[in-house]
Amino acid sequence: MSIKQWPLAERPREKLLRHGCAALSDAELLAIFLRVGVAGRSAVDLARDRLIEFDGLRPLLDADRARFCAGHGLGEAAYVTLQAALELARRHYEAQLMRSSAFDSPGAVRQFLHAQMRDFDHEVFAAMFLDNQHRMLRFERLFSGTLDAAAVYPREVVKRTLALGAGAVIFAHNHPSGVSEPSEADRRITHRLREALGLVDVRVLDHFVIGDGEMTSFAERGWL
Repeated sequence: MSIKQWPLAERPREKLLRHGCAALSDAELLAIFLRVGVAGRSAVDLARDRLIEFDGLRPLLDADRARFCAGHGLGEAAYVTLQAALELARRHYEAQLMRSSAFDSPGAVRQFLHAQMRDFDHEVFAAMFLDNQHRMLRFERLFSGTLDAAAVYPREVVKRTLALGAGAVIFAHNHPSGVSEPSEADRRITHRLREALGLVDVRVLDHFVIGDGEMTSFAERGWL
């Protein structure tokens, strides 16, 4: 049966308009994105099939071009649209942080950093440079390394912080292993960065370690 023949209350688009995005299942949201089904399968059926094929929504969203386009009923047009949607989400979080204090939007900070950092297969160290009201001036990826280490140079961080006129920073780096528990090396470099930036009156507000679906905050651990 075509979705157009479903009761209005059960159609994904009408359900979203009536109850909001949160009321929809992963399959229903994906069906809206796909727009149409294939012969004998509605868009919702097709969405459920693809979620089973990819073992969930996250692997589907993270799939590379070849893997995604190989999925039945997907293809390059859907891949391009999906990548554009994901980039819009990243820019939305960034725009939120440009307008308000990072302390006013801790959820937006986490979402933004997770969207920016989660997909690397190597370790990347980044910083959110903030003004004195803790609004974001710029987000930059500063260093990258191997699968298990990144060379982080406090002197270069201080130079970049001063060049941007930042009054505070939030650091973040990913663990490609997927485990967000900070290592002793992570704690040592954070201490070195905090000391170096303290000499120029710049505060380190937090350091996030991003894993696969989880994130650890140094500030919440009481380490800053």
